[in-house]
Amino acid sequence: MSDFSKEDIRAAVAAGVLNEQQAVGLLTLAQERLGIRDHLIDEDEPFEFFKGFSEIFVTVGLWLLLSGVIGLGAVMKGGIGIGVLGMVLTWGFALYFTKNRRMNLPSMSLAAGFGMFLAGTVISIFGTNVDLTGLHVIIMAGVGMVGMLIYYRVFKLPFTMFVFGIFGLIMVYAIMGLRGAKFSIFDFPDGLFDLGNNSGFAIGSLIFGFAAFALGIWFDTKDPHRISRYSATGFWLHILAAPAIVNTIALTLVNSGGTKGYLLTALLLFVVTILSLVIDRRSFLTAGIGYFALLIPWMTPQYASGETGMVFTLLVLGVLITALGTWWVQIRSWLMRLLPDFPFKDRFPPYIRGQND
Repeated sequence: MSDFSKEDIRAAVAAGVLNEQQAVGLLTLAQERLGIRDHLIDEDEPFEFFKGFSEIFVTVGLWLLLSGVIGLGAVMKGGIGIGVLGMVLTWGFALYFTKNRRMNLPSMSLAAGFGMFLAGTVISIFGTNVDLTGLHVIIMAGVGMVGMLIYYRVFKLPFTMFVFGIFGLIMVYAIMGLRGAKFSIFDFPDGLFDLGNNSGFAIGSLIFGFAAFALGIWFDTKDPHRISRYSATGFWLHILAAPAIVNTIALTLVNSGGTKGYLLTALLLFVVTILSLVIDRRSFLTAGIGYFALLIPWMTPQYASGETGMVFTLLVLGVLITALGTWWVQIRSWLMRLLPDFPFKDRFPPYIRGQND
Protein backbone atom coordinates (compact mmCIF):
# COMPACT_ATOMS: atom_id res chain seq x y z
CA MET A 1 0.00 0.00 0.00
CA SER A 2 1.42 3.42 -0.96
CA ASP A 3 2.07 6.10 1.68
CA PHE A 4 -0.63 8.61 2.48
CA SER A 5 -0.03 12.17 1.30
CA LYS A 6 -1.30 15.50 2.58
CA GLU A 7 -3.81 15.47 -0.28
CA ASP A 8 -5.19 12.16 1.04
CA ILE A 9 -5.74 13.75 4.46
CA ARG A 10 -7.47 16.75 2.86
CA ALA A 11 -9.69 14.38 0.92
CA ALA A 12 -10.53 12.49 4.13
CA VAL A 13 -11.58 15.75 5.79
CA ALA A 14 -13.67 16.75 2.78
CA ALA A 15 -15.37 13.36 2.77
CA GLY A 16 -16.13 13.54 6.50
CA VAL A 17 -13.92 10.55 7.39
CA LEU A 18 -11.79 12.78 9.64
CA ASN A 19 -12.64 16.06 11.30
CA GLU A 20 -10.23 18.99 11.21
CA GLN A 21 -8.81 18.34 14.70
CA GLN A 22 -8.12 14.67 13.95
CA ALA A 23 -6.52 15.57 10.64
CA VAL A 24 -4.19 18.12 12.27
CA GLY A 25 -3.12 15.55 14.86
CA LEU A 26 -2.46 12.91 12.21
CA LEU A 27 -0.54 15.33 10.01
CA THR A 28 1.56 16.59 12.93
CA LEU A 29 2.50 13.03 13.89
CA ALA A 30 3.41 12.14 10.31
CA GLN A 31 5.53 15.27 9.88
CA GLU A 32 7.35 14.64 13.12
CA ARG A 33 8.17 11.08 12.13
CA LEU A 34 9.41 12.12 8.69
CA GLY A 35 11.24 15.25 9.84
CA ILE A 36 9.48 17.32 7.20
CA ARG A 37 9.58 20.50 9.21
CA ASP A 38 13.34 20.30 9.56
CA HIS A 39 13.72 20.30 5.78
CA LEU A 40 10.82 22.71 5.16
CA ILE A 41 9.79 21.12 1.88
CA ASP A 42 6.05 21.49 2.29
CA GLU A 43 5.62 25.03 1.00
CA ASP A 44 2.41 24.89 -0.99
CA GLU A 45 -0.41 27.37 -0.40
CA PRO A 46 -3.21 24.93 -1.28
CA PHE A 47 -5.33 25.97 -4.23
CA GLU A 48 -7.11 23.77 -6.72
CA PHE A 49 -9.21 25.33 -9.45
CA PHE A 50 -10.19 22.12 -11.22
CA LYS A 51 -9.10 18.49 -11.18
CA GLY A 52 -9.42 17.65 -14.85
CA PHE A 53 -10.93 18.62 -18.16
CA SER A 54 -14.13 16.83 -17.26
CA GLU A 55 -14.81 19.59 -14.72
CA ILE A 56 -14.34 22.23 -17.43
CA PHE A 57 -16.71 20.31 -19.70
CA VAL A 58 -19.38 20.02 -16.99
CA THR A 59 -19.00 23.69 -16.11
CA VAL A 60 -19.51 24.74 -19.72
CA GLY A 61 -22.68 22.65 -19.83
CA LEU A 62 -23.97 24.16 -16.58
CA TRP A 63 -23.40 27.72 -17.74
CA LEU A 64 -25.09 27.01 -21.06
CA LEU A 65 -28.08 25.67 -19.14
CA LEU A 66 -28.17 28.59 -16.71
CA SER A 67 -27.76 31.05 -19.59
CA GLY A 68 -30.78 29.42 -21.16
CA VAL A 69 -32.72 29.99 -17.94
CA ILE A 70 -31.72 33.66 -17.97
CA GLY A 71 -32.71 33.94 -21.64
CA LEU A 72 -36.03 32.27 -20.90
CA GLY A 73 -36.66 34.84 -18.22
CA ALA A 74 -35.92 37.68 -20.63
CA VAL A 75 -38.25 36.27 -23.29
CA MET A 76 -41.11 35.40 -20.95
CA LYS A 77 -40.57 38.36 -18.64
CA GLY A 78 -40.56 35.85 -15.84
CA GLY A 79 -39.10 38.17 -13.21
CA ILE A 80 -39.19 36.62 -9.76
CA GLY A 81 -40.16 33.19 -11.05
CA ILE A 82 -37.06 32.84 -13.23
CA GLY A 83 -34.83 34.01 -10.39
CA VAL A 84 -36.34 31.43 -8.04
CA LEU A 85 -36.04 28.74 -10.73
CA GLY A 86 -32.38 29.60 -11.18
CA MET A 87 -31.77 29.37 -7.44
CA VAL A 88 -33.53 26.00 -7.25
CA LEU A 89 -31.53 24.65 -10.19
CA THR A 90 -28.17 25.81 -8.87
CA TRP A 91 -28.96 24.47 -5.40
CA GLY A 92 -30.12 21.14 -6.81
CA PHE A 93 -27.07 20.76 -9.03
CA ALA A 94 -24.84 21.67 -6.07
CA LEU A 95 -26.32 18.82 -4.06
CA TYR A 96 -24.92 16.50 -6.71
CA PHE A 97 -21.76 18.17 -8.02
CA THR A 98 -20.62 19.70 -4.71
CA LYS A 99 -21.80 17.37 -1.94
CA ASN A 100 -21.72 14.12 -3.94
CA ARG A 101 -19.14 14.45 -6.72
CA ARG A 102 -16.98 17.10 -4.98
CA MET A 103 -16.08 18.75 -8.29
CA ASN A 104 -14.29 22.06 -7.79
CA LEU A 105 -14.95 24.16 -10.88
CA PRO A 106 -18.64 23.21 -11.28
CA SER A 107 -19.15 23.85 -7.56
CA MET A 108 -17.61 27.31 -7.79
CA SER A 109 -19.70 28.13 -10.84
CA LEU A 110 -22.88 26.99 -9.13
CA ALA A 111 -22.11 29.10 -6.04
CA ALA A 112 -21.58 32.15 -8.25
CA GLY A 113 -24.76 31.34 -10.16
CA PHE A 114 -26.77 30.97 -6.95
CA GLY A 115 -25.53 34.37 -5.82
CA MET A 116 -26.48 36.01 -9.12
CA PHE A 117 -29.95 34.45 -9.21
CA LEU A 118 -30.49 35.43 -5.56
CA ALA A 119 -29.54 39.03 -6.33
CA GLY A 120 -31.78 39.04 -9.39
CA THR A 121 -34.70 37.68 -7.38
CA VAL A 122 -34.39 40.39 -4.74
CA ILE A 123 -34.18 43.10 -7.40
CA SER A 124 -37.25 41.63 -9.13
CA ILE A 125 -39.19 41.86 -5.87
CA PHE A 126 -38.62 45.62 -5.89
CA GLY A 127 -40.39 45.77 -9.25
CA THR A 128 -39.23 46.47 -12.78
CA ASN A 129 -40.72 49.98 -12.82
CA VAL A 130 -38.91 51.13 -9.70
CA ASP A 131 -35.67 53.09 -9.94
CA LEU A 132 -33.08 51.32 -7.80
CA THR A 133 -31.74 53.43 -4.96
CA GLY A 134 -28.83 52.92 -2.63
CA LEU A 135 -31.20 51.49 -0.04
CA HIS A 136 -32.42 48.87 -2.53
CA VAL A 137 -28.82 47.87 -3.26
CA ILE A 138 -28.04 47.60 0.47
CA ILE A 139 -31.04 45.32 1.00
CA MET A 140 -30.07 43.18 -1.99
CA ALA A 141 -26.47 42.90 -0.75
CA GLY A 142 -27.60 42.06 2.78
CA VAL A 143 -29.92 39.30 1.55
CA GLY A 144 -27.10 38.05 -0.67
CA MET A 145 -24.67 37.86 2.24
CA VAL A 146 -27.17 35.92 4.37
CA GLY A 147 -27.94 33.61 1.46
CA MET A 148 -24.26 32.86 0.83
CA LEU A 149 -23.68 32.17 4.52
CA ILE A 150 -26.48 29.59 4.39
CA TYR A 151 -24.96 28.18 1.20
CA TYR A 152 -21.58 27.91 2.92
CA ARG A 153 -23.14 26.24 5.93
CA VAL A 154 -24.82 23.61 3.78
CA PHE A 155 -22.17 22.91 1.13
CA LYS A 156 -19.00 23.91 3.03
CA LEU A 157 -17.55 25.30 -0.19
CA PRO A 158 -14.71 27.81 0.46
CA PHE A 159 -15.37 29.79 -2.74
CA THR A 160 -18.79 30.69 -1.32
CA MET A 161 -17.11 33.22 0.96
CA PHE A 162 -15.66 34.97 -2.09
CA VAL A 163 -19.21 35.57 -3.37
CA PHE A 164 -20.20 36.56 0.16
CA GLY A 165 -17.37 39.11 0.10
CA ILE A 166 -18.50 40.53 -3.24
CA PHE A 167 -21.94 41.17 -1.74
CA GLY A 168 -20.20 42.77 1.23
CA LEU A 169 -18.22 45.08 -1.04
CA ILE A 170 -21.40 46.08 -2.88
CA MET A 171 -23.03 46.90 0.46
CA VAL A 172 -20.09 49.03 1.60
CA TYR A 173 -20.04 51.00 -1.66
CA ALA A 174 -23.83 51.45 -1.51
CA ILE A 175 -23.58 52.82 2.03
CA MET A 176 -20.86 55.23 0.92
CA GLY A 177 -23.06 56.26 -1.99
CA LEU A 178 -25.89 57.10 0.40
CA ARG A 179 -23.42 59.24 2.36
CA GLY A 180 -22.78 61.32 -0.72
CA ALA A 181 -19.81 59.59 -2.37
CA LYS A 182 -19.64 60.00 -6.14
CA PHE A 183 -17.89 57.79 -8.67
CA SER A 184 -17.47 57.75 -12.44
CA ILE A 185 -15.85 55.04 -14.52
CA PHE A 186 -13.52 57.75 -15.80
CA ASP A 187 -12.25 58.21 -12.23
CA PHE A 188 -10.95 54.64 -12.02
CA PRO A 189 -8.78 53.70 -10.19
CA ASP A 190 -8.36 56.94 -8.22
CA GLY A 191 -12.06 57.23 -7.48
CA LEU A 192 -12.10 53.86 -5.74
CA PHE A 193 -8.68 53.83 -4.09
CA ASP A 194 -7.16 57.31 -3.67
CA LEU A 195 -7.93 58.67 -0.21
CA GLY A 196 -6.49 62.02 -1.29
CA ASN A 197 -9.48 62.57 -3.57
CA ASN A 198 -11.78 62.75 -0.55
CA SER A 199 -13.59 59.79 -2.06
CA GLY A 200 -15.95 57.94 0.19
CA PHE A 201 -15.49 54.91 -2.03
CA ALA A 202 -11.76 54.83 -1.21
CA ILE A 203 -12.61 54.83 2.49
CA GLY A 204 -15.13 52.07 1.81
CA SER A 205 -12.47 50.03 -0.03
CA LEU A 206 -10.16 50.29 2.97
CA ILE A 207 -12.90 49.36 5.46
CA PHE A 208 -13.92 46.38 3.35
CA GLY A 209 -10.30 45.29 2.90
CA PHE A 210 -9.54 45.25 6.61
CA ALA A 211 -12.83 43.46 7.37
CA ALA A 212 -12.10 40.75 4.76
CA PHE A 213 -8.53 40.47 6.05
CA ALA A 214 -9.67 40.01 9.65
CA LEU A 215 -12.15 37.32 8.62
CA GLY A 216 -9.49 35.61 6.50
CA ILE A 217 -7.07 35.58 9.44
CA TRP A 218 -9.79 34.09 11.63
CA PHE A 219 -10.21 31.20 9.20
CA ASP A 220 -6.42 30.82 8.84
CA THR A 221 -5.86 30.48 12.57
CA LYS A 222 -8.46 27.72 12.74
CA ASP A 223 -6.40 25.61 10.34
CA PRO A 224 -2.65 26.41 10.57
CA HIS A 225 -1.70 23.17 8.80
CA ARG A 226 -3.96 24.06 5.85
CA ILE A 227 -5.64 20.74 5.37
CA SER A 228 -9.32 21.69 5.67
CA ARG A 229 -11.84 24.06 4.14
CA TYR A 230 -10.96 26.76 6.67
CA SER A 231 -7.62 27.64 5.10
CA ALA A 232 -9.14 27.48 1.62
CA THR A 233 -11.86 29.86 2.79
CA GLY A 234 -9.19 32.18 4.17
CA PHE A 235 -7.46 32.08 0.77
CA TRP A 236 -10.52 33.48 -1.02
CA LEU A 237 -11.03 36.18 1.60
CA HIS A 238 -7.41 37.29 1.27
CA ILE A 239 -7.88 37.45 -2.50
CA LEU A 240 -10.53 40.10 -1.82
CA ALA A 241 -8.68 41.86 1.00
CA ALA A 242 -5.28 42.24 -0.65
CA PRO A 243 -6.20 44.50 -3.60
CA ALA A 244 -8.58 46.57 -1.47
CA ILE A 245 -5.96 47.32 1.19
CA VAL A 246 -2.80 47.52 -0.92
CA ASN A 247 -4.32 49.54 -3.76
CA THR A 248 -5.99 52.04 -1.44
CA ILE A 249 -2.91 52.80 0.65
CA ALA A 250 -0.31 52.50 -2.12
CA LEU A 251 -2.20 54.54 -4.71
CA THR A 252 -2.83 57.25 -2.13
CA LEU A 253 0.88 57.43 -1.32
CA VAL A 254 2.00 57.34 -4.96
CA ASN A 255 -0.43 60.09 -5.94
CA SER A 256 0.80 62.27 -3.08
CA GLY A 257 3.85 62.79 -5.29
CA GLY A 258 7.45 63.67 -4.63
CA THR A 259 10.22 61.80 -2.89
CA LYS A 260 8.19 61.48 0.31
CA GLY A 261 5.35 59.73 -1.51
CA TYR A 262 7.67 57.18 -3.14
CA LEU A 263 9.59 56.56 0.09
CA LEU A 264 6.36 55.91 1.95
CA THR A 265 5.21 53.59 -0.85
CA ALA A 266 8.49 51.68 -0.57
CA LEU A 267 7.98 51.42 3.21
CA LEU A 268 4.44 50.17 2.66
CA LEU A 269 5.61 47.46 0.24
CA PHE A 270 8.25 46.39 2.75
CA VAL A 271 5.54 46.04 5.42
CA VAL A 272 3.30 44.19 2.96
CA THR A 273 6.15 41.77 2.21
CA ILE A 274 6.71 41.09 5.91
CA LEU A 275 2.98 40.63 6.47
CA SER A 276 2.71 38.22 3.53
CA LEU A 277 5.54 36.11 4.91
CA VAL A 278 4.17 36.09 8.46
CA ILE A 279 0.67 34.98 7.49
CA ASP A 280 2.08 32.85 4.65
CA ARG A 281 -0.19 34.35 2.00
CA ARG A 282 1.22 35.48 -1.35
CA SER A 283 -1.90 37.38 -2.44
CA PHE A 284 -0.79 40.62 -0.76
CA LEU A 285 2.53 40.59 -2.60
CA THR A 286 0.72 39.82 -5.85
CA ALA A 287 -1.49 42.88 -5.33
CA GLY A 288 1.61 45.03 -4.87
CA ILE A 289 3.51 43.94 -7.98
CA GLY A 290 2.39 46.98 -9.98
CA TYR A 291 3.71 49.33 -7.31
CA PHE A 292 7.04 47.50 -7.21
CA ALA A 293 7.18 48.18 -10.95
CA LEU A 294 6.62 51.89 -10.29
CA LEU A 295 9.33 52.08 -7.66
CA ILE A 296 12.10 50.38 -9.65
CA PRO A 297 12.49 53.21 -12.22
CA TRP A 298 12.35 55.79 -9.42
CA MET A 299 15.06 54.01 -7.41
CA THR A 300 17.32 53.31 -10.43
CA PRO A 301 16.78 56.19 -12.89
CA GLN A 302 20.18 55.63 -14.52
CA TYR A 303 19.12 52.13 -15.61
CA ALA A 304 15.33 52.27 -15.89
CA SER A 305 15.01 55.20 -18.28
CA GLY A 306 14.95 55.42 -22.05
CA GLU A 307 14.13 52.61 -24.45
CA THR A 308 15.52 49.90 -22.18
CA GLY A 309 13.71 51.14 -19.08
CA MET A 310 10.78 48.74 -19.36
CA VAL A 311 13.09 45.80 -20.05
CA PHE A 312 15.21 46.63 -17.00
CA THR A 313 12.13 46.97 -14.80
CA LEU A 314 10.76 43.63 -15.96
CA LEU A 315 14.09 41.91 -15.36
CA VAL A 316 14.51 43.27 -11.83
CA LEU A 317 10.89 42.60 -10.92
CA GLY A 318 11.09 39.09 -12.37
CA VAL A 319 14.23 38.29 -10.38
CA LEU A 320 12.64 39.65 -7.18
CA ILE A 321 9.37 37.73 -7.49
CA THR A 322 11.08 34.52 -8.66
CA ALA A 323 13.55 34.64 -5.77
CA LEU A 324 10.79 35.21 -3.23
CA GLY A 325 8.75 32.37 -4.70
CA THR A 326 11.71 29.99 -4.81
CA TRP A 327 13.00 30.58 -1.29
CA TRP A 328 9.71 31.56 0.33
CA VAL A 329 9.84 28.85 3.01
CA GLN A 330 13.43 29.52 3.97
CA ILE A 331 12.91 33.29 4.13
CA ARG A 332 9.74 32.85 6.16
CA SER A 333 11.42 30.48 8.59
CA TRP A 334 14.26 32.95 9.14
CA LEU A 335 11.85 35.86 9.61
CA MET A 336 9.55 34.06 12.03
CA ARG A 337 12.52 32.97 14.16
CA LEU A 338 13.77 36.55 14.16
CA LEU A 339 10.47 38.14 15.18
CA PRO A 340 9.55 38.22 18.89
CA ASP A 341 6.47 36.41 20.08
CA PHE A 342 3.20 38.12 19.20
CA PRO A 343 -0.48 37.12 19.49
CA PHE A 344 -1.44 34.17 17.26
CA LYS A 345 2.16 33.61 16.13
CA ASP A 346 1.75 29.92 16.94
CA ARG A 347 -1.54 29.79 15.04
CA PHE A 348 -0.02 30.56 11.66
CA PRO A 349 1.46 27.78 9.47
CA PRO A 350 4.38 25.98 11.17
CA TYR A 351 7.92 27.16 10.49
CA ILE A 352 9.90 25.10 13.05
CA ARG A 353 9.86 21.48 14.14
CA GLY A 354 7.40 20.69 16.88
CA GLN A 355 5.24 23.78 16.46
CA ASN A 356 1.46 23.33 16.85
CA ASP A 357 1.87 19.86 18.30
